[in-house]
Parts: sequence; C-alpha cells; structure tokens
Amino acid sequence: MSARPVIGIIGNSYLINDEYPAHAAGLMNSAAVAEVSCCTPLIVPSDPSLVQINDLLATCDGFLFTGGRPNVHPEEYGEEETEAHGTFDRGRDRVALPLIRACVDRGQPILGVCRGFQEVNVAMGGSLYPEIRDLPGRMNHRMPPDGTLEEKFALRHTVTFSADGPFTALMGAQEVMTNTLHGQGIKTAGSRVVIDGTASDGTPEAIYIKDAPGFALSVQWHPEYRAADDPVSKPLFEALGNAARAWKTDARPNLQLKSA
Repeated sequence: MSARPVIGIIGNSYLINDEYPAHAAGLMNSAAVAEVSCCTPLIVPSDPSLVQINDLLATCDGFLFTGGRPNVHPEEYGEEETEAHGTFDRGRDRVALPLIRACVDRGQPILGVCRGFQEVNVAMGGSLYPEIRDLPGRMNHRMPPDGTLEEKFALRHTVTFSADGPFTALMGAQEVMTNTLHGQGIKTAGSRVVIDGTASDGTPEAIYIKDAPGFALSVQWHPEYRAADDPVSKPLFEALGNAARAWKTDARPNLQLKSA
C-alpha cells in the first residue's frame, strides 16, 4: 500500500508558558488534513533558518497555510508598521510568502485559511487593511472575545460566490454560511488574485489564482473547524486531498472545479 500524500501545515511561533519557544499548529488543522483530505499532516516550522523552500517542495505534495494571531508585516506590501497592524511573525512571512509563489508557479496544491488567505494575496503583490471593522460600512469580523470554542467558531455571516467561479462549483451553492475570526482583510488584490466570494459588507472572503496550473484556493474563514461535518468546509479539504494525490502521482489535472 502506497503512502498517503503529505500536506505541509505552516506552523506559527509560540512561547509555551511565556518562556519556552515552540512551533505549533492547531489540532483541528491536522485533523482536517488527516480525516477529510485523507493525507498525512506535517507541521512545518515557520523559521527560514530551519527549513529551505526547495526541501519543503520536495517533501510535501501540498500545503495548508493556516490562521495565526500574528499578521503579515506591512513591509511585505510596501506600507509602514502601525499599532493597528498588531503583532507579527517575521519568520513565518519569510517561509510562507516565497513558498506560496513557488507553489503557484509549479502547480503544487495550496489552500490558504485566514492569515493564509492574506498571505496568498500579499505573496502575489496585494495589500491588506490593518483593521476591517474600522472601515465605513464594514461589520466586525473578529472572533467574539468571550464564550466557548463552539460559540467563537459559530457560523456568523453569509459568503456569496460568483455564479460561474470555482467555489460555487465546489460547494454546489452560490451562497454559504461561514464563521469569522479575522481582523485584517484584502485592500488591493494581488496579481492574478481573483476575488470569488464576499461577505454582505463587501469584505473579500474567497479567492483563487487566475490561470494557476494547480489547485490554488484560499478562504478568509476557518473551514478546519469541524471540517468533517460542515458542508462548506468538507469540500475544500476533500479537494485539497484530491489535488495532493494528483500531484503525488504526477497526474496533476485541473482540480479547481472539482469536488471529491
């Protein structure tokens, strides 16, 4: 029996007990990859002194760019750092951004989630708003500060996709309900970044890369939460798994418009 495809999960830097440095990724990300994508999850340290892009490309069959509390540094899109931009993880910036560009060029499958969604846009030359809720007419997209995990990840707003885009084809629906746990969002779309889904306030929530030779979708919400049960989340991780299997076997069909 052949080994399952490997999905690299981009980790984040943390201090355990405020003193012990660690790299980690949420359990729900690994579970979504293992149980829904049916691939082997592999957490990637977000430190360019520890990993090399070519090694990652050779080791993994696809990548999941996860959420994370630190934001992409505004220097990466030509803006000055302000207090509104929050905290940063420069190591992750220096791993994720070139890795995204390499995957897009090669057709190697990627799925961006929350910060990963923003990373894909920045990697392709786009920019970000530091705080969506401060913009006129926008709702607060941040995680509720109180409540249980279930309450924080609850479905909170609709996302509407273009009628003929890959997300409608993948979901089998043009409008879906999603959770929302982000403060930043797309300001200007990067080169070849197509905004295919928006919240009711106009905030971009789903993108793909135009003419990408492989699977290259990203969402602003968190589909990893209960991915095996949620009808919006499950197709995304199934499609990522299908794309990784195709990459592993060198078939590499265009899977952007196909669900499992």
